[in-house]
Amino acid sequence: MSYAIVGFGAVGQALARAFERQGMEVAVAGTRPPEALAPLAKAIGPSIIPRSLQDALAAEIVILAVPFWAHRDVAKVAASWQGKIVIDATNAFGVSPGDLGDLPSSVVISRALSGARLVKAFNHLPAGVLGADPNAKGGRRVVFLASDDESATTQVAALAEALGFAPVGLGKLAEGGLLVQARGRIWAPLIFQDLVKFR
Repeated sequence: MSYAIVGFGAVGQALARAFERQGMEVAVAGTRPPEALAPLAKAIGPSIIPRSLQDALAAEIVILAVPFWAHRDVAKVAASWQGKIVIDATNAFGVSPGDLGDLPSSVVISRALSGARLVKAFNHLPAGVLGADPNAKGGRRVVFLASDDESATTQVAALAEALGFAPVGLGKLAEGGLLVQARGRIWAPLIFQDLVKFR
């Protein structure tokens, strides 16, 4: 399985640290060329490989860690999103529900990435916590997953496990997914909840 993180700000770098901790190779990309990302990638570790955005989007699982509206620009780069698993790690804080057509933000992204199998995950923790060792307090740090595609959820849960996290499913995007999505300037109840699973 091949992986890419699109967006190499605080959240993208936190996720890259999680991959590096497990020695799992991941491509990283953004709006800047690969050589501009190289010093940051090198500082994290050898498993972090800078790529062009187009090359990174060839990965089987793509983690979207860009500012919310930037998903529209990313959507235009791939020739096709059909069947690709996309992990939505964005937060639409400050975006008016009206601007989203009163839809969950992940549904808006899913529609922009036509044919993608989208899973909301890795967005509810602050970057500093997300990038820390998920083995905490004798258990594993929880990451929440929501999707309308059960098979994609299973694969993202396996990735979360491989990275050392404890995945907890919340159901569909328009149901449990709303528990981890900002609405305007209001954070959903599970945002910033740093929970640990002991089994």
